[in-house]
Amino acid sequence: MPPASSDLPCCAGSTAARIPVRCLVRDPKRLGSERVRVQIALGDLADPQSFRNALRGVDTVVHLAAAARDQSVGSIEELTGIATWRMVQAAEKAGAQHFVYAGALGASAHSRARFLRAKALAEEAVAESSLRHTILAPSLVYSPHDRQMTLLSRAALLPILPVAGGTARFQPIWADDVADCAFAVVQGLGGENGRHELAGPDTFSHDEIVRLKLRAAGRSPALVHLPDMITSRILRLGETLAGSRTLTTWDEVELTEVSMTTPHGTAHAEALGVVPRRMPAVLGAA
Repeated sequence: MPPASSDLPCCAGSTAARIPVRCLVRDPKRLGSERVRVQIALGDLADPQSFRNALRGVDTVVHLAAAARDQSVGSIEELTGIATWRMVQAAEKAGAQHFVYAGALGASAHSRARFLRAKALAEEAVAESSLRHTILAPSLVYSPHDRQMTLLSRAALLPILPVAGGTARFQPIWADDVADCAFAVVQGLGGENGRHELAGPDTFSHDEIVRLKLRAAGRSPALVHLPDMITSRILRLGETLAGSRTLTTWDEVELTEVSMTTPHGTAHAEALGVVPRRMPAVLGAA
């Protein structure tokens, strides 16, 4: 889980593979070559009015978008929690039948991480709606070429790599496996009004994940842990100077200190017909 940003797509469409899919996006270019295969609805989590056009005539809503850092257009709470509540309301008014939401393992109103508290608010809004709903709650979602992997590869050019966190535990799951789970739900698997905790087959600490990614990138810098107080002050200064353009925020780093595990392991994903792959194999670091 990944943290996502507010311009990731919220996709809406039908359960049939050949029926058009509509994507609510801020920047269609971020869909890459896939943008020619879908209907485009321009909008943003900070613009509830844009939900109306995106949801017109839609049966199933798949809500993937969130923000793990404050943006110029809204805070984490506004873009992740309140925006989901507004989208649920818009879907009800539009006559949608099914709302699929990408939540997060560890989402709790009492979490130390703002992102996970906002996710808990969003999950509550979905669960209390009048719509048939499905919540997919993954652990850390990763991809071989995601933003975190790219930043880590660049930072690892230094002989010493400062890191924060390290004690939390995760069961990383490949983004493609999460997508397959979402597709299975859209096709009608998983029952009604369910919550599926999605996890990969391995449990790693944050340190182990960092080392695994470095090995996959062919890097081997020394890791040096910084105290939270120092890390927080440095990153908050960076946010003050660069705003939402800063490379990493304290809110994002704090997520590395909150465990995201489930006692169910891969069982919920397998019940949807998906067998999650091991992270070392996906990254080519086996």
